[in-house]
Amino acid sequence: MNSFGQIYRLTTFGESHGPALGGVIDGMPAGVKIDMESLTRAMQRRRPGQSDIVTARNESDSVQLLSGIFEGITTGTPIGFIIPNADNRSADYEAMRHTFRPSHADFTYQMKYGMRDHRGGGRSSARETASRIVGGELAAQALRQFGISINAYTSQVGDIALDAPYTCLDFNAIDSNPVRCPDPLKAQEMERLIRAVKAKGDTIGGVVTCIVRGCPAGLASLFSTNSRPGWHRPCFQSMPQRDLTTEPALQVPQCEAQRLSTHSPKPQMEQSIHSQTTPEAFKGASPTARISISA
Repeated sequence: MNSFGQIYRLTTFGESHGPALGGVIDGMPAGVKIDMESLTRAMQRRRPGQSDIVTARNESDSVQLLSGIFEGITTGTPIGFIIPNADNRSADYEAMRHTFRPSHADFTYQMKYGMRDHRGGGRSSARETASRIVGGELAAQALRQFGISINAYTSQVGDIALDAPYTCLDFNAIDSNPVRCPDPLKAQEMERLIRAVKAKGDTIGGVVTCIVRGCPAGLASLFSTNSRPGWHRPCFQSMPQRDLTTEPALQVPQCEAQRLSTHSPKPQMEQSIHSQTTPEAFKGASPTARISISA
């Protein structure tokens, strides 16, 4: 899938070793003020080559917005953008031309399409997620104008997991370390584990938790002028939850499972989506959604 979203839709294009990545965002409302500094910070968060525990590829990940924005304000028309590739050393992957890498999509791609791009995985590379950052950050900027905040952080690496509930965490500390963990002590443990595993020539999995606060019932009606049935009812009643978050998240390389809940997660329910949204949850303060993604 290269396009996802209904009311707000992102279509991405490009390959790991092509001239550029890019995308088109359709459905962004007119009149949203775009914070380019915030967009740059978001891109820098995922930029490769930041530390010795991430890929060594060195990309600036600078975004060129091509349309849909005038004098810093969205016009309501499609927003096109590109992200040039600079450090795509294709010759380094020549040995992969006839070798399938474990835990990558090389073999699956070959079996499905009868061919593959051996240069870093081509379209199946995690490099493609750079375009998703642009779409996600611009969506987050629009949502902030409705009082909706979104924070994501690493909550577990291997057997090292955060013990405190998210309500006790300082989200301002997320970017203070390479693993993006809001607990400084746990972050140090995670880094040591990653380096130890890397020294053995292996990798280790983890969990990313995303907290969405201030999300009201019926969010779809805030953006939609579509008269199709269901669009003006609360989104939890009219849209399957897998369409909201699961499919785009599970497309990210190495993502194994996702859990969605409005309260503390249940570890015994791996590879399932767990939600107990009730009418009572919408009385008073807006509910908080917790999404955990395992890799």
